[in-house]
Amino acid sequence: MDDQVVEEFHGCYLLKSTNPKFINHTYIGYTVDPSRRVNQHNAGTRAGGARKTSQRGPWVMILIVHGFPNEISALRFEWSWQHPQRSRRLRHLSRKKKSERNVDFCFRILTAMLRTGPWNRLPLTIQWFEKEYEALFPIPVEDIPPMHMAVAYGPVKTKRLSSETTVPEVYDVCHLCKKLTDSSNRLQCLMKDCDTSYHTTCLAPVFTEGTHYLLPIEGRCPVCRSRLLWGDLVRYKNGCYRKHQVHEMGDLN
Repeated sequence: MDDQVVEEFHGCYLLKSTNPKFINHTYIGYTVDPSRRVNQHNAGTRAGGARKTSQRGPWVMILIVHGFPNEISALRFEWSWQHPQRSRRLRHLSRKKKSERNVDFCFRILTAMLRTGPWNRLPLTIQWFEKEYEALFPIPVEDIPPMHMAVAYGPVKTKRLSSETTVPEVYDVCHLCKKLTDSSNRLQCLMKDCDTSYHTTCLAPVFTEGTHYLLPIEGRCPVCRSRLLWGDLVRYKNGCYRKHQVHEMGDLN
């Protein structure tokens, strides 16, 4: 499987120590570059690793949640995941049991967060670095994340454009308002025979019309009438979704 390349990456990750002396130790953090960050943790504080992970490795990154719209959103998620009893949205969750491993507790909190507002409205991706890790943490049916959240496997390559890099802008016309769009505010239908462009602000009301949702979850392309997940549209816009994956799915009726 090809490594996934994501631009403007913001992710919250879960580390687990493989050192027999610290086998129950975990660490939750935020990063814009998963590969670089896990290497820093394993190299110690002088290399930029955290004090809590120093001398307690080797560490493996089990999973990372990404797709946050910005750094602030991801950091708020990280803080709540680290401090569930201090987060007003998570105070209803039971505390860690004595018989519960740290990693199991972290995962239990995560699955609850993904089903709790405001996070349950975001187009997040749960990325397992090894598919075998997922098998170690079976999720009860009632705790499965919302359907608009994607599950992926393998490493993530991040690409951040330098200030010296110039990318030619591509403009297109929004089908709804007939005005020009650019990459910052354009969504495209994911169907191979459609490829129609829309402003984000034009398509969102179409997806929420007739629902009680403030933010869109899913809807139909006004042109080809294919059913689309809002999270998939955003992921494709941000460069972390391969269009051919949707081509194979076709209309989701």
